[in-house]
Amino acid sequence: MSEKVPTLNLRDVDSDGFVSALGDAYERYGFVIIADHGIPQALIDRFLGLYKTFFAWSEADKLRYRIKDGGGARGYTPFGIETAKGSQHHDLKEFWHVGRELPAAHPLGKYMLPNVWIDSIPDFRATSLEMFEAFDRTGRTLLRAIARCMQLSPDYFEDKVQLGNSILRVIHYPPMPPQPTESVRSGAHEDINVITLLLGAEEPGLQVLTKQGEWLGVNPQPGSMVVNVGDMLQRLTNGALRSTSHRVINPIRERASFARYSMPFFLHFNPDFMIDALPSCRGPDRPPPPPPIMAEDYLQERLREIKLI
Repeated sequence: MSEKVPTLNLRDVDSDGFVSALGDAYERYGFVIIADHGIPQALIDRFLGLYKTFFAWSEADKLRYRIKDGGGARGYTPFGIETAKGSQHHDLKEFWHVGRELPAAHPLGKYMLPNVWIDSIPDFRATSLEMFEAFDRTGRTLLRAIARCMQLSPDYFEDKVQLGNSILRVIHYPPMPPQPTESVRSGAHEDINVITLLLGAEEPGLQVLTKQGEWLGVNPQPGSMVVNVGDMLQRLTNGALRSTSHRVINPIRERASFARYSMPFFLHFNPDFMIDALPSCRGPDRPPPPPPIMAEDYLQERLREIKLI
């Protein structure tokens, strides 16, 4: 297939050309590749190195960092838990979640569990929070262009995401087992959040479902970032920006013995933000908008669907 997800340069984020191309990519695919995203490679390597150390531990040691009844919101989630909506088979992955840290007694703190830290891995907390903040900055930069796509002020999203219940996930897809399996690394799904920023997609496997019903590989150049629309943004825009199905397929035989690591950042609205279709996305020529829903309620509804809670 000669079709491919376009690549844009974040250095051009404030230009009319970037905004136009971003809107086109999201209308067509729901995905775009971003070059020169601004997160230093040295930080990425240092951050991922910490988690490679953790994922190499024994299962018993890793399970000490799983929060009972926490729904996977923070800390470690083992294999056999997350399952794509509608699937009968769990994904072939384990992962760790880092969330936003709020001051003590913050009113939104009731929606966000405290983070889990590993004292025995040096600089684990500091590096994880540095990476979280780097992703958060990049995401808010992209939201300026997305706002302009929707004929909104560039700062439209700023007071709606600055305290969002965003999640930095580090995923370990281990080498494939020698015996056949009905599970895949990540079953076909749509993301819950506003936008997802993904590093680590250079290892083949990520695919997006096109409007024609074909699976298209998303193959960024090394160091580039993949950014896709989530269901919350689709709901806000009444479908003008598409949250498309995507998956991570199992590797070909020659790559089956290699682990795959990826780092998605799920950027969320503030928990108390009401998601309601924008006035510009309503009208007689558009589908009826879904009813308003608070971001936290929508998140919990979707987490139940994928069996994290």
